[in-house]
Amino acid sequence: MRRDTPFLLAALLLAGCTVGPDYAGAPVAAPRAASAAGFVRTGDAPVTADPPLARWWETLGDPVLTRLEERALAGSPDIAIARAKLDQARAVFRQEKANRYPSLSGSALYAHARLPGANLSGESSDDGSSDSSAANLNVYNIGTTASWEVDLFGGQRRAIEAANASAEAARASLADAQVALTAEVAQAYVDLRDRQRRLALNAKAIAMQAETLRLTRQRFDQGTASRLDVERLSQQLDSTRADSVPLAAQIEAYLDAIATMTGAEPGSVDQDIGGEGPLPLPPAQVAIGNPAALLKRRPDIRAAERTLAAETAKIGQAKAAQFPRLSFMGILGIGGSRFSDLSHLDDFIALAAPQLSWSFLDFGRGGARIRQAEGVRDEADARYRVAVLTALRDAEDALARFRARRVTVATLARAKASADTAAELSQLRYAAGTSTLIDLLDARRQQVTAAQSLSAAEAGLTGDYITLQKALGLGWEEDKEPPAGGGQARAK
Repeated sequence: MRRDTPFLLAALLLAGCTVGPDYAGAPVAAPRAASAAGFVRTGDAPVTADPPLARWWETLGDPVLTRLEERALAGSPDIAIARAKLDQARAVFRQEKANRYPSLSGSALYAHARLPGANLSGESSDDGSSDSSAANLNVYNIGTTASWEVDLFGGQRRAIEAANASAEAARASLADAQVALTAEVAQAYVDLRDRQRRLALNAKAIAMQAETLRLTRQRFDQGTASRLDVERLSQQLDSTRADSVPLAAQIEAYLDAIATMTGAEPGSVDQDIGGEGPLPLPPAQVAIGNPAALLKRRPDIRAAERTLAAETAKIGQAKAAQFPRLSFMGILGIGGSRFSDLSHLDDFIALAAPQLSWSFLDFGRGGARIRQAEGVRDEADARYRVAVLTALRDAEDALARFRARRVTVATLARAKASADTAAELSQLRYAAGTSTLIDLLDARRQQVTAAQSLSAAEAGLTGDYITLQKALGLGWEEDKEPPAGGGQARAK
């Protein structure tokens, strides 16, 4: 048996040891939600338990919005940033995996040394002493160098584990960026359509008020109306005209915002969106699933959980650094003291050098690094719990607002229907000669006002629907590239 065999066997046995805590999975931050017990409060909200769609904006039935969402997902700079971070994390993971294996490098060397008092020939001078004159030495060498550090206590394995979890966290962060982007695009589009409709309704109100003011001035000239009536109507008309200015400015701002979110210059989507269009409304039934599915689907929760796994693995890295490190270095090459020696291919220079190093006296540095890693892990644990509780609160709050807004829309719809009926009756009375034109115009003004209120409420309802979809963690699709560890990603 070779002398170094027991040493190598001991190294291999130690290489199977991995120090540090093993990740046991995410902590249970919401026991009721984890058991799929259902949301605490749903009230009379029109919800179903069917699994929701990832491309939730298609349920709004607006082809223009669908095209904008596709353009945003393909061209948004925010998505490009998230993808770049994912590529970086995956590259780190591949690098950590490669660090487990030996490294091999080639080298070519020429060195010249002048050694005072050296006698390289070994011959003695006439008086029996060595030659004290300086000697010149040339060294020529071409070869390869190999190095390898044995992962005795699992520090490198923990590094790979941490890098893999970090890559999965970056992957979840990309999905979270998609969720935020699709919600922002939809909200900006809904606000745009609402402002366009309100601007059109405001133009109708201006026309009616201008006509009312004209008739009142005629009555004032005839002595049947007061100057106060004229001034009040004139002030009301100016106020309504002033309302058009911010609405027009908001329309331009929303158009620019949508263009920016799609990765285009401001003004580039104006033609695609066009003028006033219908306001998209949510479906009659909204699918929300159950809390357990929500916790698995929300990418921000997934990112927090994977970050916790990465920080747990880093504790093992810090603990492994306290133990001895074993490395091997080998050199194989050809050469000698003359340039012609490089042609002697059968004359090899070989060197094998195992090295064992251990910083056993570091005055507490290693322990401090371990405590720091444990503190970072505890912070990640707390952040995960916050992410879970925030997700559940967001879902319940969004659901409550959506439920309340539906009641508001229904109430304002009835008010709008009453205003429409009043306008029709006023039209009939005016045609029969039993009411004045001013009464008819006032009824139409109230009709326009009711339509404006209803439009704002409907836009708020769709906005609450968008917020609900974001709270449910929808709006992202699986990345085409598999996770860094090669496993299957969790289903949406």
